[in-house]
Amino acid sequence: MKETKNKYDYIICGGGASGLVLASRICNDNYFEKKTVLLIEKEKKNTNDKTWCFWEKGKGEYDDIIFQSWQNAKFKTKDFKLNFSFNPFSYKMIKSIDFYSFMKKKLKPHSQLNQVKEKVVKINSKLNQVVTDKNTYNANKIFSSIYNPEIVKSQRKFPVLIQHFFGCIIETKKNCFNKGEIDFMNFDIPQKNETRFIYVLPESNNRALIEYTLFSKNLLPDKEYLEEIKKYINSIDTGGYNIVENEKGQIPMTCFRFDNYNTKDLLHIGTAGGWTKASTGYTFSRINEKSKELIRHLKKEKPLNTFNQINRFWFYDLIFLDVLYRYNFLGNKLFKKMFQKNNPKTIFKFLDDKSNFWEELKIISSFPFGIFLTAFFRRIFKVN
Repeated sequence: MKETKNKYDYIICGGGASGLVLASRICNDNYFEKKTVLLIEKEKKNTNDKTWCFWEKGKGEYDDIIFQSWQNAKFKTKDFKLNFSFNPFSYKMIKSIDFYSFMKKKLKPHSQLNQVKEKVVKINSKLNQVVTDKNTYNANKIFSSIYNPEIVKSQRKFPVLIQHFFGCIIETKKNCFNKGEIDFMNFDIPQKNETRFIYVLPESNNRALIEYTLFSKNLLPDKEYLEEIKKYINSIDTGGYNIVENEKGQIPMTCFRFDNYNTKDLLHIGTAGGWTKASTGYTFSRINEKSKELIRHLKKEKPLNTFNQINRFWFYDLIFLDVLYRYNFLGNKLFKKMFQKNNPKTIFKFLDDKSNFWEELKIISSFPFGIFLTAFFRRIFKVN
C-alpha cells in the first residue's frame, strides 16, 4: 500500500447523497474557502442506481433536476380510502444519475476539493486518519457516510426493521394511471402477517414506477417481490404491459444511537449517522436539512460529537418502531388510523419533525393506547 503525506482540513468518506451535499455546502460557502477537502468514493457514480422522493414546500434547490412532481395522492387499505392533496407541499422525484451529474457540475470549479476513486479500508479516529486501498490520508475533521450494518445487527437494545422494496417501471397499452396522483401507500394487498404495501409513481397515464414495499425484519427472495408486483399489475386493466426497468433497495429503520460512534473530530453522516427518518425510511430531505445544520455547527468550531443530538421526534420514532417490530402485522392498521384521524398536512409536518406539541398529541392519540403506553414504559429507561 502506497502511503502519502496528504493532509486535509476535511475528509469526506463516501460520495453518495450526503457526502456530495456536504462537499457542495462546504465548497460553496465563503467561510470555508481556505479549507482543503478530500472526497473519497469507490464508485464512478455514473449510473442511475436509485430514486429519491421527498415532499417540499415551494421551490427547492434541486428543482432543476426534478424528474417528476405530484400534488395529489391516495392512501388505501381494504376498508378505507383517502384521496388528498400535498398542498402546501409538492411530492418530488429525483433520479440519482441526474443528481450525481448536477453535483459534479457544482463541485467542478472548486480547486480546494480533491476527489479520488478509492475504497475506504479503515478510519482511525484516534489518529484522524483514513486508510484506503491505495493511500493513507490525514485530516482535522472526518465525515463518513459508510454504513456498517453489522454494528446495528449485533445489538438488541434498539429494534431494527428494514424498509425493503422491489420496483418495476412499466409501460401499458391502456391509459390506466392518473399521472397527477400517486399511490402513497396501498395496503389493499395480502399482508402475510407483516407490513406490506404498493407504492405507485406515474410518469404518464400509461407509464409508472410500481414498488412492492415492506417494513419487516427479513428480506424476501427476489422472485417473491416480482411475483407480488405482477399480481398487483394483473389486477389493473392495463391492456398488456412491458417491464422497462427494475430497481430494488433496502433502508434500515432504527433509532440506534449512531451518534455514540462519533468523536470530536469524526462524524457519521447520512444513513450511517442516523439521518434517515427511522419510522418511514425517508432520507433525502433530511440530508439537506442536517447538512445545513452541520455547516452552522462547523462555523461555531464545536466538537463533532456534540452535533445531531436526539430530540422528542427521535423518541416518537423509537416508540413507533418498538410497536411495529413487535406487532408487525398491525402496520396497515396503524397507518390507517393515522390517516383516518389526522389532516395529511399535519402528518407530513409531523414526519418532517416540524409539528407542535398539540399536533403531535393528536397524532399519537390516533394509535391504540395500550400497546403504545406499554412501549413507552418499556423504552423510557432505555434511551441511551
